[in-house]
This record gives sequence, structure tokens and C-alpha cells, in this order.
Amino acid sequence: MVLRSFEDRLEQLVEGMFARAFRSGLQPVELGRRLIREVDASRRISVNGQTLAPNRFVIRVSNEDYDRFDQAMQSLVAELASTVRDHAKETGLTFLGRVSVEVEADTGLKVGVFKIHPSYDERVVADPSNTWLEGPDGQHHLLSGSICTVGRLSGSDIVIADHNVSRRHAELHAAGDTYELVDLGSTNGCKVNGHKVGRHQLKDGDQVTFGAVTLRFRRL
Repeated sequence: MVLRSFEDRLEQLVEGMFARAFRSGLQPVELGRRLIREVDASRRISVNGQTLAPNRFVIRVSNEDYDRFDQAMQSLVAELASTVRDHAKETGLTFLGRVSVEVEADTGLKVGVFKIHPSYDERVVADPSNTWLEGPDGQHHLLSGSICTVGRLSGSDIVIADHNVSRRHAELHAAGDTYELVDLGSTNGCKVNGHKVGRHQLKDGDQVTFGAVTLRFRRL
């Protein structure tokens, strides 16, 4: 189930550096539940018979809640956007453009109160620069450009100092609005969601393993 998957990923997100921020007050899972309701309530039929869902969501929260979310904001909005995409796929909905979730502070709202404003916006285009690999400690390895290198070499775009990772382990090639993982003949190989791969186009939330090191691929 989409929401259960969101909650499971959120549990991983709030461990460690984000635990204190999400201990009290407005909980991110409340935003996920409301987003799904907003998607279902705002769907409409297009001229060609497709069922459309809004693709842009502005979430307004109190200043206090915004400050609590701020240190984890990029990961949080990625999880929320992924929840919307997963729900749309599960229920046969389509979008006019890329799914975008924004969180804004609203001085008129009290702690724990929030508002979601959905809209249809075909101007929200895919941007491959809004992607990163996320470590278990919340560290972000931003991806940019047409090719990103991964390995033990200090000159790699993403340096992983682990003896199970080859000096030149893999590359990530820009492919539309995502990246394709390419193994470079590494000693211990690459896996996506536990399966060994040579080349694999990544989707948001994929677990990518280089040797014995696992990171999560994220895309806004």
C-alpha cells in the first residue's frame, strides 16, 4: 500500500539526525495522508478521456513546524512527491507535468495546522539536477551534469571510502528526468533493490548498492 510504504521510508528518514525534529508537533505522515486525499478529491477527466491528478502541491505550515522540518526538507518533499506518484500509478492517474511539492511557512497558522493547495501546472518540467544519492545518515550526494562517477578515487564525483568499492566503480548517466546506473566492471558489482545489475534506469526510492555500501536514489 502506498501510504504504508511512505511510512516505512519515513521511519528510516527520521532515525538519527532528524529524530529530534519529528518527535513532536506536526508529523510528516499527516501531510502524506492529506496529499493522497487531495489527489483523489481533485482528479478530473481530460479531453482524451484520461483521468488527471494535480501535479503541483503547495503545503503551508506554521513557522514553528517549518523550522522543525527545515533540516530534512529536501528528503521530506522527495518522499511526499514519491507518495503522490506511487498513488497515481496504483490508481491509474496521470499528470500534466512533473510532480512538485513545496512547503512554505505561513505566519497565520498555528502549530500543527496546515493547508494544501493542489493545482495542475504543465510548466513544472523535469529537471535531472534535482536528484541525489542519500546515505543512511541523511547525507546527500547531489547529482549534476550528464555523467557522475562513483568510486574510491578521490577525483570521483561521489567518493565512497570503503574497501568493497572499486576505484572506478560505476557511473550515473543522465537519462531524461532521471539517471541510469552503469557498472564499470567493478570487483563487487552494483545492485538495485537487492538485484545485481550492469545497467539500470533508476526511479525515485531505489536502493542502490555499490559493493557493500547502500544509498537511496532520490528525485524531486
